[in-house]
Amino acid sequence: MIDQPAASTIQMDSAGKSARVFKKELKLIDSTMIVIGSMIGSGIFIVSADIGRTIGSPGYLLLVWLITGAVTITAALSYGELAGMMPQAGGQYVYLREEYNPLVGFLYGWALFLVIQTGTIAAVAVAFAKFTAVIIPFFSEQNILVNALGLHISAARLLGIATIVFLTYLNMLGLRTGKTIQNIFTSTKALALFLLIILAFLIGRNVVAEHANFTDFWNPSWTHLSGSNVESFQPLSGLMLLAAIGVAMVGSLFSSDAWNNITFTAGEVVNPKRTIPLSLFLGTLIVTLLYISANVGYILVLPLRGNPVGTDALQRGIQFAMSDRIGTAAASMIFGSPAVVIMALLIMISTFGCSNGLILSGARVYYAMAKDKLFFKKTASLNKHSVPGFALAIQAVWASLLCLSGTYNDLLDYVIFAVLIFYILTILGIFRLRKLRPNVERPYKAWGYPVVPAIYILCAAGICIDLLIFKPMYTWPGVVIVLIGIPVYFLWRRFSEK
Repeated sequence: MIDQPAASTIQMDSAGKSARVFKKELKLIDSTMIVIGSMIGSGIFIVSADIGRTIGSPGYLLLVWLITGAVTITAALSYGELAGMMPQAGGQYVYLREEYNPLVGFLYGWALFLVIQTGTIAAVAVAFAKFTAVIIPFFSEQNILVNALGLHISAARLLGIATIVFLTYLNMLGLRTGKTIQNIFTSTKALALFLLIILAFLIGRNVVAEHANFTDFWNPSWTHLSGSNVESFQPLSGLMLLAAIGVAMVGSLFSSDAWNNITFTAGEVVNPKRTIPLSLFLGTLIVTLLYISANVGYILVLPLRGNPVGTDALQRGIQFAMSDRIGTAAASMIFGSPAVVIMALLIMISTFGCSNGLILSGARVYYAMAKDKLFFKKTASLNKHSVPGFALAIQAVWASLLCLSGTYNDLLDYVIFAVLIFYILTILGIFRLRKLRPNVERPYKAWGYPVVPAIYILCAAGICIDLLIFKPMYTWPGVVIVLIGIPVYFLWRRFSEK
């Protein structure tokens, strides 16, 4: 439906006027860095504490991350076929539009703009600010600078907004600037995380932690909290064990999300039919190996089970790490008191690079929607640096408003179910396109088709059913947000026609 842009930066539009087009500057290393950088934020340093409380066993903690990695890589391998078939700006939005119809594509773009992409940008930017506060206390979330009209605006939120605006401005200067920032920060944080893992294996290993974890490796239990207090311990087996694994995967799946962002930038990738599938595989594989290794490091350094009123990191364990900052707790066993500052710097680098990748890629979806007359008309234009400047600006405005409101974390909790549904629909669409368009060129075919894509669909559907039963607060609000997009779609189409 959308013609693939030419290699030059200027081409003629239908009226015979010159029109800017994307520059193809993203090579394999750049594309892989976008995948890695968009995936690694602050989650790997935090969510294992909640997983530990939900699953209560070192063995099952690693299993949750292993399943998450397998599911993510499986999805990435399947997306490779779609990326090769449709190497255009917009990625998953384009896939859903072509697999089904423009309405389904719009609903994805609607949810992406309203919550998924912008909410993640807001959450990661504020996470950057919160860890900056460890070094510069002024930027604490408790430092309220504005208290009016029901808004409690902290220094952390304002720094988060400043980060979004700054990175948006840099990305408006051209793709080369954006990808340079991405490459520098992604390589730095990946290397730093790798070194932290090595140090955990070589220096941080703790005899008490190893004995506690490896003598009780496969004994799962669910620790239920009431506020910050332990309400009950529930031994797990059978269906309840499967249910707990599914619930625990909410955090690990969110920490492993955004791998598909490279598909949004397909119009700027050199040889996208080869580069995007390969970068999807390499990026998700590298992050999965880092995440699993990091959690092995955690259980070598700290006992999984702990005491919520413990006086130090060893007593609190993985389950009750202070403020769930399991990365900082593990680092404290290696570096001692400087660990807090070291981890704050690492997470600042990680979240800054993650924000850049999200900002860079997300704007390309709104550009593609505007080309289909399903978003603000000006969003379909490129600035003098051949990037969607207006799309970047409107994304920054909405993400900043989410920062101010403080609702981004709640919204992200709500849409994890919807995100999984869109992934399922996209991969299910591979089967549909194989039947409807059997003769379309497929430079890369989904690995293990039809078995591997089917396994992903079944696994993701199982997690969705699990969430519907045990975490309804994570499901129905997200469905409502998506469904609101249906009347918006028809109103927008009617407005565009007029």
